[in-house]
Amino acid sequence: MTPEEQQLLAMPPEEYMNPAQRNFFRTRLQQMREEILNNFASTGEHLRESEEISDPADRATLEEERTLELRTRDRERKLMHKIEAALQRIDENTYGYCEESGEPIGLQRLMVRPVATLTIEAQERHERRERQFGN
Repeated sequence: MTPEEQQLLAMPPEEYMNPAQRNFFRTRLQQMREEILNNFASTGEHLRESEEISDPADRATLEEERTLELRTRDRERKLMHKIEAALQRIDENTYGYCEESGEPIGLQRLMVRPVATLTIEAQERHERRERQFGN
């Protein structure tokens, strides 16, 4: 845990989502966004590379690597939408509060998953419903 994270966690609960905390998460989310954008650019360059590989095994390996890379980028694309939504919630002063209950999500949970929109309890209920109803 970084000193900055320790400092945020040491703040009193009544100061939850104060400007320092919002700025911390804004910076973290912007860094995540930049990293994903850089990955997108490198994937585009990598996919444009056209290698002539005559060995079928090598060609299959290359195709598998590209498929895995595209799957990873698709996950990152979905994460990018969550990052943008989280940044918007910061601007609207609703970041850090559960979409379901309105309760604080908690700094520790947000440090692990800055795009979280539900408290742990609400997330568990959501996952139980998904398993139960297959949604």
